Amino acid sequence: MEQISIVDSKDHVDERVKIGVWLTDKRSSGKISFLQLRDGTAFFQGVVVKSVVGEEIFEIAKKLRQETSMWITGTIHQDDRSHFGYEIEVDGIEVIGESNDYPITPKEHGIDFLLDHRHLWLRSSRPHAIIEIRNEVIRATYEFFNNEGFIKLDAPILTGSAPEGTTELFKTKYFDREAYLSQSGQLYEEAGAMAFDKVFSFGPTFRAEKSKTRRHLIEFWMIEPEMAFMHQEQSLELQEKYVAFLVQNVIDHCAYELKILGRDIEVLKKYTKLPYARITYDKAIEMLQESGKFPDLQWGVDFGSPEETFLADQFEQPVFVMNYPKAIKAFYMKPHPTRDDLVICADLLAPEGYGEIIGGSERATDYDYLVSQIKKAGQDPKNYDWYLDLRKYGSVPHSGFGLGLERTLTWITGEDHVRETIPFPRLLHRLYP
Repeated sequence: MEQISIVDSKDHVDERVKIGVWLTDKRSSGKISFLQLRDGTAFFQGVVVKSVVGEEIFEIAKKLRQETSMWITGTIHQDDRSHFGYEIEVDGIEVIGESNDYPITPKEHGIDFLLDHRHLWLRSSRPHAIIEIRNEVIRATYEFFNNEGFIKLDAPILTGSAPEGTTELFKTKYFDREAYLSQSGQLYEEAGAMAFDKVFSFGPTFRAEKSKTRRHLIEFWMIEPEMAFMHQEQSLELQEKYVAFLVQNVIDHCAYELKILGRDIEVLKKYTKLPYARITYDKAIEMLQESGKFPDLQWGVDFGSPEETFLADQFEQPVFVMNYPKAIKAFYMKPHPTRDDLVICADLLAPEGYGEIIGGSERATDYDYLVSQIKKAGQDPKNYDWYLDLRKYGSVPHSGFGLGLERTLTWITGEDHVRETIPFPRLLHRLYP
């Protein structure tokens, strides 16, 4: 008798096997007990028939409590009624670890309760499906950038400078200096691009803001590519190709998980069709003003959730909003060639109200311009000496972008809250009681 994982059931139909499982739920119908089981790879049903297993095993099955761990033996059968497609006819149960008063019962629980018990909620089917999809997005990310000739370059998490402004920085002491938890690996990736042409980083980033909205996290993960000899239009083509690749791989490899989440695959298929729409910031302002829904909106403001949702709703696919006002964007963005008030940049807005999933730009290459922009941002150019060096020694046109992993997952999975898409999203949130 072979020991298998639940996910391997398809290869063992009509075979007797052994599996280590936990009980997620159960119900009885006379002389039959139905056990809902999981083993970390998938969820399926175990059927215990009293006339087959005898009185002793049947009584064990009846007394099992939620999250009890056990070895089960039995025969795998196909089950077309379930999402998974297979079940096991149990003939033996050996309890490993008892479980009593498990706090997350099959009834409905609020999101705050579930997040406070995140260490246990991970065992449930919905977060399990989300984390499986997250894992696939990460796997597909490495595949995509490897295929495109990128090298992974890890940026430091403790930094001495602020790429996105100082108001959202976690400060700490680095011996006798002030340091910050990273907001972005971008500046370091620019240095890497000057050495390796195309690089990307994938790591945690931090924002010191007490946001509790469904779109924001204090800690989140970013994928940040940087490309030498590349202008913005080429970067946009790469961005949409990357996003479509992620969605297609989730469709191809996570159909079971998408079913658990109730996510319509036909809707996701629309997001794999290229190219995505492109509109300018000026056009976006015009659309918003003409809608009559934003009477106080003026040119020059950044977009919030309502504005982004409205704009995305005008398209069936993700849409790029290009060339924002210089005053509301980061110091490192390249100025527009014909408009002094704009920079060459783009945000990619996801459909269905999920907001910005990518922010990117062509990077400024003029040394003196960057110095002036750093000063305007209230920063000391001496802290950016190494970054400015990149403009002194063989600077080239280069572009880059950052994709927020959690918000992208929230969109792909169709979840209501971005905090549901990372394993332990409230570890830092607890610092704000």
